[in-house]
Amino acid sequence: MAQSQQNGAALVDLPVDFRTEPSQYKHWKLSFDGPVATLAMDVKEDGGLRPGYELKLNSYDLGVDIELHDAIQRLRFEHPEIRAVIITSAKERVFCAGANIRMLSQSAHGWKVNFCKFTNETRNGIEEATAESKQTYIAAVNGPCAGGGYELALAADYIVMADDGNTAVSLPEVPLLAVLPGTGGLTRLVDKRLVRRDRADFFCTIEEGIKGKRAVDWRLVDEVVPRTKLSEVARARAEDFAAKSDRPANAKGITLTRLERKIEGDRIAYSSVEAKLDRVKGVAEITIAGPKAPPPADAEGIQAQGDKFWSLALARELDDLILHLRTNEETIGLWIFRTHGDADLVAAYDAVLEQNKSHWLVREIRLFLKRVFKRIDVSSRSIFALIEPGSCFTGTLLELALASDRSYMLDGTFEGDNRPPATLRLTPLNFGAYPMANGLSRLASRNLDNPTHVEDLKARIGEVLDAKAADEAGLVTFTPDDIDWDDEVRIAIEERAAFSPDALTGMEASLRFGGPETMETKIFGRLTAWQNWIFQRPNAVGDQGALKQYGTGQRAAYDRRRV
Repeated sequence: MAQSQQNGAALVDLPVDFRTEPSQYKHWKLSFDGPVATLAMDVKEDGGLRPGYELKLNSYDLGVDIELHDAIQRLRFEHPEIRAVIITSAKERVFCAGANIRMLSQSAHGWKVNFCKFTNETRNGIEEATAESKQTYIAAVNGPCAGGGYELALAADYIVMADDGNTAVSLPEVPLLAVLPGTGGLTRLVDKRLVRRDRADFFCTIEEGIKGKRAVDWRLVDEVVPRTKLSEVARARAEDFAAKSDRPANAKGITLTRLERKIEGDRIAYSSVEAKLDRVKGVAEITIAGPKAPPPADAEGIQAQGDKFWSLALARELDDLILHLRTNEETIGLWIFRTHGDADLVAAYDAVLEQNKSHWLVREIRLFLKRVFKRIDVSSRSIFALIEPGSCFTGTLLELALASDRSYMLDGTFEGDNRPPATLRLTPLNFGAYPMANGLSRLASRNLDNPTHVEDLKARIGEVLDAKAADEAGLVTFTPDDIDWDDEVRIAIEERAAFSPDALTGMEASLRFGGPETMETKIFGRLTAWQNWIFQRPNAVGDQGALKQYGTGQRAAYDRRRV
């Protein structure tokens, strides 16, 4: 269950629910005007997800970001006519003070780390919406913009700021809190906005931030304008970006209805996804059910099915489950993926997604699936795949096996089982539709030693591969027969449970992202590792640490030894 920490004692809270909708928002206001939407932050001070802190100055906690994540999804699926989004503050003379310090100081370590990870994924979603969905985000900074507030602005493609002598951007975490900007601020400064290293060093070590012309000269923002013209200029820039978008002006969006989910003891169930938890062993067995009926023939048919279209329903349900397990089931350290169903039907759904990939809705479904698989990649859990008779690890579902740290595929059948042997099948979607954070497909990432092998595999698209063929193709880790299957799987699970979860987290994260480094891998690799460590250091969280002393008038006492 999720935990927070208050006055030094860990408190068990109700599970966090990531399902929401605009009518339930406490902290954001959505408005629409032609091709431009405005997403205004108006944080309710007493609307925190947990008791014990006030969300003053548009500071945020996980609850605020859950709403932001939902709004971004809905803008992409429900509003194809929206080509640009202005993200701003509905409060006078304050943009956002960042993550709420009281919340951070009273939270358990795992909560802080998961909070930073989710907020980062949400900001990545903003950047992907701009780059891939052609729904460009513009930040209109109408007041002080500090820490996580500036990191939110950094996720936008263009930043326009009020030039009023009061409004500044800042990343004051190092001088004020003895931590780092938690959602990629340092990396986005130098990798995205190309701020010079020496200037970035100065900027990140001052509390008051930088404003006006210097903020533009140093590339911290794109433009400063008089406060009275901020809305006008932001709208003009949004219209400029909107004019370049390929999103359809007259298309009708689909409604993302509330996910139906049942949680009954150790079972979590959706329409196509089910998880059974063994909290003693620390294992979640996640089973994906393939589609039960053929797909629509074209994009119009997909649109007619809306969020009930199997591929989209799968993405939504699996995404919600992963977020639920990450946040509310911290001691479940091993996720085991299984599938069952008709592989031909899975291949048929992939074919429709490939044939209609230029359609705006199909593009969004594919991008959503990409984000879900990437969320699995960066989750600090061990991942196994078990490929057995009746499985349908085909195309999109094969990505789950390719994302796993290990996969076990039964060679043959179980005694007394009348089903045919387990098989795998590649589809075109395995070759770049769902890239990892490193920019490579999972097939390319597992074949860094032999890139031409990936090209060779394209010739096997649609081929039904049994255990021997899948092994020879490099698609699975082990192929035990029915005599060895139970023992090999049992021993693997028991061994995993015996290892240090901390060591496994570091090992898995290091092994999953071979190949080229990107801004995203830097954020999830370098930043997450450093922030994870710094969040446990007494200089930050000790009784005399900066996070504990913030707001008391007392200076933090630092251990001056460098480690």
